[in-house]
Amino acid sequence: MIYVPEGCAHGFLTLEDETEVFYQMSEFYSPELARGIRWDDPAFQIVWPEKIEVISERESYLRRFRSRTMRLLN
Repeated sequence: MIYVPEGCAHGFLTLEDETEVFYQMSEFYSPELARGIRWDDPAFQIVWPEKIEVISERESYLRRFRSRTMRLLN
């Protein structure tokens, strides 16, 4: 079990086949309010310990952090 504070970016990488991840949220889920950053965004230089083989459809459409930040600043 791990606690992730509200508003803190997080991600999950499982190292075993057939793994399921369940998590709880502090509020009811509202798809129109959901935000995210790409798992492979070069701005964060994350070195994943394994090759990413499966990613959810939602995450595959997320934009890079810098392009999103620049849009918010303009």
